[in-house]
Amino acid sequence: MRLLLVEDDDHVAAALSAVLARHGFDVVHARNGEEALRALLPTDKPPFGVVLLDLGLPDQDGYEVCGKIRKRSATPVIMVTARGDIRSRIHGLNLGADDYVVKPYDTGELLARIHAVSRRTTQDDSTGPIETGITLGDVHVELPTRKVTVSGEDVQLTRKEFDLLALLAQRPGVVFRREQIISEVWQTSWEGTGRTLEVHVASLRSKLRMPALIETVRGVGYRLVAPAAPVS
Repeated sequence: MRLLLVEDDDHVAAALSAVLARHGFDVVHARNGEEALRALLPTDKPPFGVVLLDLGLPDQDGYEVCGKIRKRSATPVIMVTARGDIRSRIHGLNLGADDYVVKPYDTGELLARIHAVSRRTTQDDSTGPIETGITLGDVHVELPTRKVTVSGEDVQLTRKEFDLLALLAQRPGVVFRREQIISEVWQTSWEGTGRTLEVHVASLRSKLRMPALIETVRGVGYRLVAPAAPVS
């Protein structure tokens, strides 16, 4: 996914760009509002999936930039700022921001929010097909009905087991940090929830009868390994 990072601090931008690149993002850095708006002009490159917009820009207020972006593009915008008061958040959301992250933030939480807004946009895009079912070898996941089958037989998953499987299955091969999974599935912070995640992963492996489907990436998190297609 291409991501537009609007940040005037080069050191912050370099560090964040490195993290995002490790998670598969193609980052374009804009140092001010004018650069950001130019970057969003139509080109022959794929459109941006998300804009990370810092509000403290040198040439114009970030709120103003958000308003201009929203007038010309439906690209999801996540405001990133130290302004954490409720009035600032409401103002940003009213201008069309899709989410609002207050500094200092946890990187895992930021990644979770990026994935969340990009998924919402994909699901709301009526011009393209909406993915409702995912097939992973003998495993089939129906997202709208929350139904899972293995070789045609229903598998009973708990709510959190399904949410965990759906999160990983929608982006096979992508490594999800433990903190990110906890944030998205449990809607809480990492502290004290690590053992719960491990138990749910073990339960999924057992119920789906495919231990290799969910791979542990040591020191980072988990990813779903899609089974290879059978050779005809």
